[in-house]
Amino acid sequence: MQSVVIRIKKNDTVKGKRVHMLILDILKKGKISGATVWTGTGGYGKRGESNIHVEGISVNMPLVIEVIDELSKLEKILPEIKKLVGDNGLITMHEVGMI
Repeated sequence: MQSVVIRIKKNDTVKGKRVHMLILDILKKGKISGATVWTGTGGYGKRGESNIHVEGISVNMPLVIEVIDELSKLEKILPEIKKLVGDNGLITMHEVGMI
């Protein structure tokens, strides 16, 4: 089994649609077993800081989408996800053991 971790920002959009929602659509269409979207409260990277600027309002927060499935299924959808994320995020993949 492989784990794919996608790091983007909550406000990232492509053609007016949130990137994380587009990624979830791709995962569902690819019959990926499941995904979890984690919201971070702060961080930094090559595009600067990601944090909350106003209490109660999430502004430019980091998001992590985590997916675990078979390599053969993930390889089919990764090119489309990479195209969405481009240089505005980070995608990592590593082998995981299931308990």
